[in-house]
Amino acid sequence: MAIAAAAAAMLSIPSAAAQDETEDWQRAVPVGEPVSCVPLRQIRSTEVHDDRTIDFRMTGGRTYRNTLPHDCPGLGFDEAFSYRTSLSQLCSVDIITVLRQPISSAIQGPSCGLGEFQPIETAER
Repeated sequence: MAIAAAAAAMLSIPSAAAQDETEDWQRAVPVGEPVSCVPLRQIRSTEVHDDRTIDFRMTGGRTYRNTLPHDCPGLGFDEAFSYRTSLSQLCSVDIITVLRQPISSAIQGPSCGLGEFQPIETAER
């Protein structure tokens, strides 16, 4: 009985190795206030991390993290999305649509709303 309790206690203690396994993108820190929109012409690339998190890398080196208000099923797996906007900006009121892989199949996944764009800096290890 005492062995089982000791084993259970050891399982609940986070190890240093487990803490080191935090992915780099999760180490990013917010800098400044979030914005509602980013200029389309300044988006250099995007990186999808999971079903709720997209980083928008901008010209000039700034990165904005968009955390969707709700999970967008398949976004983290397919890591591709499209959007339509009549403005020259992508805004928190806009909708993205997951593009199923392979993209050449033209099968669309769910559509999901964006959140605000939070400027971030990647934390150094």
